[in-house]
Amino acid sequence: MAARIRKAHIWLVAEDEDGQVVGYAYGGPHRDRAAYDRTVEVSAYIDRAAHRTGLGRRLYTELFDRLKDRGYRLLVAGITLPNEASVGIHEALGFEPVGVYKNIGFKNGEWWDVGWWQLDLFG
Repeated sequence: MAARIRKAHIWLVAEDEDGQVVGYAYGGPHRDRAAYDRTVEVSAYIDRAAHRTGLGRRLYTELFDRLKDRGYRLLVAGITLPNEASVGIHEALGFEPVGVYKNIGFKNGEWWDVGWWQLDLFG
């Protein structure tokens, strides 16, 4: 996690009234090559207790505004499938599906497909 934070262009954190982290959103490099300098991979995590409260939308909206202000153009998001909630929020915010890598992600002892979505901030 520390490495992700160091590499991020922007990292936003939401806390509850007790100071406990209930969500975060960040954007960082998509690829190392110069051709992708204006493309940002975004991700968010919302604690289960904060699901369906609008927190994810608020974090992402603030993140996207800040990235756009810095001149970034294209946002991409990889989503381990199936994940209706994540697909739902990304599509509600204007992301479009662009493809699926089959059996590319290995976690919890299983291989998973990862779908990719993108949003053009100036499009």
